Amino acid sequence: MEMVKLEKHKVRRNRAVFRENFWLTMMVLPGALLLLVFNYIPMAGVVMAFKKYNPVEGIWASEWCGLENFEFFFTSQDAVRVIRNTLGYSVTFLILDLIAGVTLAIMFYNLRSRKALKLYNTVVILPRFMSMVIIAFIVYTLLNPSYGIFNTVIEQFGGTGVQWYMEPGYWPFILTGVHIWQTVGMNSIIYYASLMGLDESLIEAAQLDGANKWQQTMHVVIPHLVPVMVITTILGIGHLFSGDFGLFYQVTKDVGLLYPTTDIINTYTFRALQNGALEKSTAVGLFQSLTGLILVVVTNGIVRKISPENSMF
Repeated sequence: MEMVKLEKHKVRRNRAVFRENFWLTMMVLPGALLLLVFNYIPMAGVVMAFKKYNPVEGIWASEWCGLENFEFFFTSQDAVRVIRNTLGYSVTFLILDLIAGVTLAIMFYNLRSRKALKLYNTVVILPRFMSMVIIAFIVYTLLNPSYGIFNTVIEQFGGTGVQWYMEPGYWPFILTGVHIWQTVGMNSIIYYASLMGLDESLIEAAQLDGANKWQQTMHVVIPHLVPVMVITTILGIGHLFSGDFGLFYQVTKDVGLLYPTTDIINTYTFRALQNGALEKSTAVGLFQSLTGLILVVVTNGIVRKISPENSMF
């Protein structure tokens, strides 16, 4: 009898919890369904990475080929180039995003004019909501070999215009600048939102102890941002083998001459899709995803060992 009463009590309690959280569950449900339909169900297609895909037979009836598709990529002459470029840009972006975002957030935090703060926030966030097609057009307006703004200024000072879309050496700096311009605003808002929770009494105590602005920033403000910085860094490390496809494809116009410094894994797999090599593209995409998962888990494990309170899980 006691067991029956206990089971009935659990059922009533579960029903009460469900009724209490019903509307919250309804709010989460659309997002969960979208995630299921567009992220989890398509994962069944990764089997294509291990098959010799035949469009006539379909994915499931195609012949298995083991790791041949992975071998094709890693033994190709393009593998070193695209992996080097992907890692190089990702590490650079990760470091600069952190430095620029934290720096701008601290500047916003020390800004006392609310009207100026709203204006600056709007200005720096705006590029994040621009289509990459628009950003590519802006870059082309600056770099157009015939009538671009940069070449016009260079020629006005007696120099010779640069054929920007034929010189791969310039593009690591161009792409890095465009990336920072587009993302620094949103990154800074994340850190600025964290600073809104900073206890002002800590700043006042530091001032009473004679700390200047630099010392206040280094010993009060930045330590407060460390948990957010760690989380964003862990998530960023998970994308080291990925990249912004729009940035590297649209902005560079996918010019073949620029591939030595602009071709990354994402653009490489896109061209594989265009050429009909679906199984090879899937293999490279699976390699990206697994590598990102491993990097996130390992990095989080290291953080958990050093500073458990700052780890993600």
